[in-house]
Amino acid sequence: MLDFFAVITKGGLVLWYFEDAAQQLKTSINAINALIRNVVLQERGGENIFSHGSLALKQHVDNEFDLLFVAVYQNILQLSYVDKFLLDIQREFTNCFREQLRQGFYNERFNFGTEYKRILKQAESLTKIIKAEPRKPRTFEESEKSKKTVNSMIKHRGGEQVQTKKPSKKKEGKSKKQECNNNSKGSQAEEVGEDEDEEEERENEDLVVNESAVEENKEDDVPALNNNDENELDEETLRRNREKMFVKRSTPKAAKVNSTKSPKPTKVKKGKKGTVWDLGGKDSTHLDYSSKAGDSTRFSLRPDFLPDQSQIGTLSGNVRDMDMTKEESKKKTSSGGMFSMLRGLVGGKTLTEADVTPVLDKLKDHLIGKNVASDIAGKLTQSVGDQLKGKVIGTFEGVTSTVRKTLTNSLVKLLTPGRRLDILRDVMEAKNSGRPYTMAFCGVNGVGKSTNLAKITFWLIENNLRVMIAACDTFRAGAVEQLRTHTHHLNALHPPEKHHGNTMVHLFEQGYGKDASGIARHAIDFARKNNFDVVLIDTAGRMQNNEPLMKALAKLIMVNEPDLTLFVGEALVGNEAVDQLVKFNRALADHSTLAKPQKIDGILLSKFDTIDDKVGAAISMTYITGQPIVFIGTGQTYTDLRRLDVEAVVNALMI
Repeated sequence: MLDFFAVITKGGLVLWYFEDAAQQLKTSINAINALIRNVVLQERGGENIFSHGSLALKQHVDNEFDLLFVAVYQNILQLSYVDKFLLDIQREFTNCFREQLRQGFYNERFNFGTEYKRILKQAESLTKIIKAEPRKPRTFEESEKSKKTVNSMIKHRGGEQVQTKKPSKKKEGKSKKQECNNNSKGSQAEEVGEDEDEEEERENEDLVVNESAVEENKEDDVPALNNNDENELDEETLRRNREKMFVKRSTPKAAKVNSTKSPKPTKVKKGKKGTVWDLGGKDSTHLDYSSKAGDSTRFSLRPDFLPDQSQIGTLSGNVRDMDMTKEESKKKTSSGGMFSMLRGLVGGKTLTEADVTPVLDKLKDHLIGKNVASDIAGKLTQSVGDQLKGKVIGTFEGVTSTVRKTLTNSLVKLLTPGRRLDILRDVMEAKNSGRPYTMAFCGVNGVGKSTNLAKITFWLIENNLRVMIAACDTFRAGAVEQLRTHTHHLNALHPPEKHHGNTMVHLFEQGYGKDASGIARHAIDFARKNNFDVVLIDTAGRMQNNEPLMKALAKLIMVNEPDLTLFVGEALVGNEAVDQLVKFNRALADHSTLAKPQKIDGILLSKFDTIDDKVGAAISMTYITGQPIVFIGTGQTYTDLRRLDVEAVVNALMI
C-alpha cells in the first residue's frame, strides 16, 4: 500500500498529493526532498528505486508538461504494480488537466482524488488476482527439450548428415573379431593410420565410403561385411586405400629426409657481471642521506621534479584549469562525433520509446568506448531517454540539438559539485580556529598518492602555507624515503630565507611497522603546537578486497577525522573504478563505530594526461559517489596539477 503520492512540477510546485492517514507527512516530504536533491537535480534518473530510511521512492517524469510523479511506500514491501501504476496515473492526470497544464494555470485546484483511488484499486486488485492464480508447470511441448529431435542431435559435416559412426578405438570382444575376420587387414591398416600425424589423418578421412551399400544393409538389417555380392566395390576401394597408405609409409617424408639438423653453436658461458650503480666509483658519503633537517635546503635539485623553475611563485590562488581548450573540443564535436547517429530519427513528431531506444543503444556503446563503466553508461542513457520521451521536435536539426542539449545538461549537472569546494578558504577558517587543516589520501596500489601529495604540497607552499606531511605508509618499503626526497626538494625550491626563516615543509615519520592512525594523530598534535597550517596524511596503497588494510584505513579516518578524505584513482580505469569506490566507501562505513561515519569527500584523478578523450572514469567515479573531482594530475612535475573543467570534459565525451 502506498504511503504518499505527489504530482510536482520541475519548479518545485506541488500540484496534488495523497497522504495515508497512518503516515506522517513530514517524513514523506523529507524523503521527496532527498529524492529531488540526490536524483533529480544530479540527473540520476537511471536509478530504479531510491531508498531513504525505511521508505522507498519511485518516480516517473512527464516531459511534455515537465511534471514529476512520485510514489512513496515502505521499503520492506515488494509492490510489483508501482511502475504500471505511475504510467496510468501520468496518462490520466495529463488527460484530465491538459488545458490547465498547457496554459500554466498551476494555481487552480486539481481534483484528482476519485481517479487516483480508482486506478489504485484496479492496480491492487489485478495484483491480487495474479498472485492468487496457481502457477502451472510448463507442458512438455512448451519446454525447449521438446524441440530437440534425433536429427538435431546428430552432428553434420559439410552440410550433410552423417549416417555412420566412427569405429571405436577400444578393443572389441572375440565375437566381433570373428565377424570382422575377413577384413582384419583393413582394420589393422586403420589402426596404423591412427598413429600417423595430423596431416595423414586428414588425408585418411577423405577415403571413399560406399553409402549405397550402407543404406541397403540398414534396410535389410544385415552386416555389410558379410555380404560378398554387394561389397565388391568396398573391397576395391579398401584395396586402393591400403596401397596409398603403404606407399606413404614406405617412403619417408621429404622434409625428414632432406633436413639435416646443423649442430648448434656452443655458447661460451660468461661470468656474472657486477652491478653498476648510479654513483659507482664515488665515495660512500655521496650515498649518505641521513643528514639532519638543517641541511635539507642544500640538497641538490633534480630537474625532472620542476624543469622550469621560473614557475616558482606563479601558482598562488586556485589551481589552474585543464590545458584542453574548449574551442578545440567544440571543433571536434561539430565535425560529427556520436551525433551522426541521429540521422535515423525523423523530425516533426513526438518522440516515443520506439524512436529513442535505437539511439540510446548507440549512445550507451559510445559512452562505454569512452571508458565509462557499463552500469553507469546504462543508467545515464536511461536518464537521458526519460527526458527525451514525449519531447515534440520539428526538424532534423531540432533532433540533434535536443539530444545534445539533454545529454550535455545531464553530464554537466553530474560533474558540477553539489557543495562549495574551496580548500584555501577552508584552510584559513581552520587556521583562525587555532587548528591545522587535515587531508587524508587513500587509494589502491600504484595510483600516485605520494606524487600527487607532493604536487598539492607545492601548491599550498605557493600560497604561503606551512605543510606537515605525515608518513603513515608504514607498509611499503621505501615509502618514507620517497616522502623525505620530496620534502628535501620542496624545501630547496622554497628555502626558509624566502619565508621569514620558516621551514615550509616538514616530514613527520616514525618508521615502519607502526600504527598508522597513531602516527597521524601525533602528526596533527605536532602541527598544532608548531603552527603548521595543513597536515597531509599519506596512507598505504591497498586493494579494495584486503579486509585487514581496509580496517586500518577506517580506523585512521575514524580516529583523526580529517577535514577532507581524497580518493586517488587512475583515469585509465573503467569498470574497476566503480568497484574500488563502492568497496572503499562500504569499508569506511562498516568498520566505523560512529553514528555518521565519514566517507570519501572528494576524488583526485591521476594520469589524466594519458587518456586523450577517454574521460569516462571521471563520470563513473562522480556518479557512484556523488562527490566532486577536486584535482586531476597531468604529469610528473610539481606544477602538473589541474582543476577539472566540466565543460571541456563533457565536450570530449561527446566527440
